[in-house]
Amino acid sequence: MTERQSKLIKLVNLYQKIEVSRLAEMLDVSQVTIRKDLDYLEEEGLLAREHGYALIKNANDINTRLTINYDTKLKIATKAAEMVSNGETVMLESGSTCALLAEQLAKLKKDITIITNSAYIAIRIRELPIRKVILLGGEYQKEYQGMVGPLVRKCAKEFFVDKFFVGTDGFIPTAGFTCDDLMRVETMKYMADSANRMIILADSSKFSQKGVVIQSTFSEIDTICTDPGVSEEVLNILNKNNIHVEIAE
Repeated sequence: MTERQSKLIKLVNLYQKIEVSRLAEMLDVSQVTIRKDLDYLEEEGLLAREHGYALIKNANDINTRLTINYDTKLKIATKAAEMVSNGETVMLESGSTCALLAEQLAKLKKDITIITNSAYIAIRIRELPIRKVILLGGEYQKEYQGMVGPLVRKCAKEFFVDKFFVGTDGFIPTAGFTCDDLMRVETMKYMADSANRMIILADSSKFSQKGVVIQSTFSEIDTICTDPGVSEEVLNILNKNNIHVEIAE
């Protein structure tokens, strides 16, 4: 993705619906160039098109979530990929940053096996050089394009990995990380039981948001991978709770 396309995504997220002509003016390129960019981004599932307009999709859709702070999420995903060794098997939950991590593992590492509950991830990396993708069964959740529910537990317990990477929706300083969906939280816990370490991928904006369900308490978390925007106050809380912090510059 080019720098211009990243800026385009930010503008569409900011305005939610914006004219192609205005995008061309704001980015100082022709409407033909903008349309080509929009064609690519629509094909990637990162935005939608109407006649003369670009717009975001359903706010809960994983494609929409992926476009929010895209550049930062990509840096976090790239940093997280450094934690994985060639030939390793890892487990990924169905978050948007985890989807970018799957892509980075395919591009930067060799002979990686991914175990995931995310149909979205499996489809997104289907043409990339990953050694194997194991998709856990369960009830299909349309917005996240992932599997949830007790069937995931039955599938996940057949495996054990060192690292489980997971996203988050928010943070409570006195409790831990949060999520907006109870079914997703239960599924994360099933998968976490099959891993030695839980690694949360969270851009710094998540530390000022609060979900409605406790996802992970501090004692359950090994590492946080985030960006330089995280506050000293949050870093002190994480350090106090013996959580290792990786900063994606």
